[in-house]
Amino acid sequence: MQELYWDSTYAIVVALMEQYPHLQPEMVGLDELTEMVENLPGFVDDPALATERMLLDVQITWYEETH
Repeated sequence: MQELYWDSTYAIVVALMEQYPHLQPEMVGLDELTEMVENLPGFVDDPALATERMLLDVQITWYEETH
């Protein structure tokens, strides 16, 4: 299993798409997204390191990959 870190944007997005295949990224708030990422299998980074910019990058990339 791949270890996931906050700066692994694309790997996080792939894991989110696998874990939540029917979820639309634009319907997920940043607090919910934070929790979802932290609960992904393989996520090992410090939750305190998450920034709004990192979360927005994940959300934008997720949106681009699903639309």
